[in-house]
Amino acid sequence: MSLIRKITLTATMGLGAISACVIAAPLPGEGITVQPLQSTTPEETFQTLIVNKAMQALGYNVLPTKEVDYNVAYTSIAAGDATYMAVNWAPLHNDKYQKAGGDKRFYRKGDLVTGAAQGYLIDKKTADKYHITNIEQLRDPKLAQLFDTDGDGKANLTGCNPGWGCESVIEHQLDAYHLRDTVTHDQGKYSAIIANTISLYKKGKPILYYTWTPYWVSGVLVPGKDVVWLEVPFSSLPGSRKNADTTLPNGKNFGFQMNSEKIAANKEFAENNPAAAKLFSIMKIDINDISAENQMMAQGRGSARDIEAHADAWIKTHQKQFDQWIAIAKQAAKQSS
Repeated sequence: MSLIRKITLTATMGLGAISACVIAAPLPGEGITVQPLQSTTPEETFQTLIVNKAMQALGYNVLPTKEVDYNVAYTSIAAGDATYMAVNWAPLHNDKYQKAGGDKRFYRKGDLVTGAAQGYLIDKKTADKYHITNIEQLRDPKLAQLFDTDGDGKANLTGCNPGWGCESVIEHQLDAYHLRDTVTHDQGKYSAIIANTISLYKKGKPILYYTWTPYWVSGVLVPGKDVVWLEVPFSSLPGSRKNADTTLPNGKNFGFQMNSEKIAANKEFAENNPAAAKLFSIMKIDINDISAENQMMAQGRGSARDIEAHADAWIKTHQKQFDQWIAIAKQAAKQSS
């Protein structure tokens, strides 16, 4: 073999080795295992999976998401027994967040989802017939009785699961608006009781219920068409938010503050993992995308495999944005090294 050929081959092999090193450059999360959490609400799986898949793209070993009560999630993340959750409702969960340690224990920057509304609704037919626009009107036993589903003469309000945060608001407001004598807060597994409420609506019966967005219910019972939001007589919230004004920019007051979903992570983990911290601060998912996915779940496509496919499809549709998140997160790791 000629000397020139040997030199050429050696140089080529050297370039190949350099190229391989570039390709095999370690990702910022390599060798690090993380534990995501979410509540037991299946409709929160979609956004959690998208965050998990972004973490995997950064090289983190992401364990299967554990479903726990919100209170357990906050205390576990604060203690370092878990890494993050993608469904920190703010300001609804402010008291839970602060009780678990607040900003001293958590890293929480940016909004994953914005524009999440909550409140009370009734069917439009009953609202129009009896001119009901405000939940305070249900202090009138005759109006409340329209929504009686168990024969005790009181309105049955399809409410909120214990431990979610919304249940404490409803309980507080039943007292604040003097509705205890005329309204019963029905609690249980929300998916089951709201299914019963929808069934009553389809039979032409009056309905009264609490719901939130993003969620599939507002795709089945469409506000303005099938149902209407009820206003409240004045702002009144429990705990640290007792002085908060729940009036929306359009002047309506549905009794709940507009919420966002944030990623809440263990602070020590975030400080030691600038790539993950940057990722958590810049990720955003349109609330309408989540509602649309939740509706697919309600239509029978809600298995673990289905939701995984929904998350993969969302990422593929938003690939350019997703890749940009990863690139920015990698850069943050480089700048901190």
